[in-house]
Amino acid sequence: QVQLVESGGGLVQAGGSLRLSCAASGRAFSSYAMGWFRQVPGKEREFVATISWTGARTYYADSVKGRFTISRDNAKNTVFLQMSSLKPEDTAVYYCAADYQDSFPVKEARGYDYWGQGTQVTVSS
Repeated sequence: QVQLVESGGGLVQAGGSLRLSCAASGRAFSSYAMGWFRQVPGKEREFVATISWTGARTYYADSVKGRFTISRDNAKNTVFLQMSSLKPEDTAVYYCAADYQDSFPVKEARGYDYWGQGTQVTVSS
């Protein structure tokens, strides 16, 4: 079992930045690839970014490439999502997720084993 808790969401103006954190507890954090997804009401959960077990590899959705950066600190069991140049269309609930030793990258939500409760990000125009 892995428990995930996101933090760092909030309200920001367009063009601003936020850093989301996801703290993990439970089984060996470094055994999991980690991902960030987002969801708005009435839509499916959307892939944002993923990072491999060691952090050596990352993969991004086209919509956030060049603006968002995923990273992890295995010593602190934490994964981060640095979001810059935010746009109103980035408004969503952001979720972190853990994937136990599947192939990389996994971009489908069903491929992840554990999920956090989500944190709201609102970007005003």
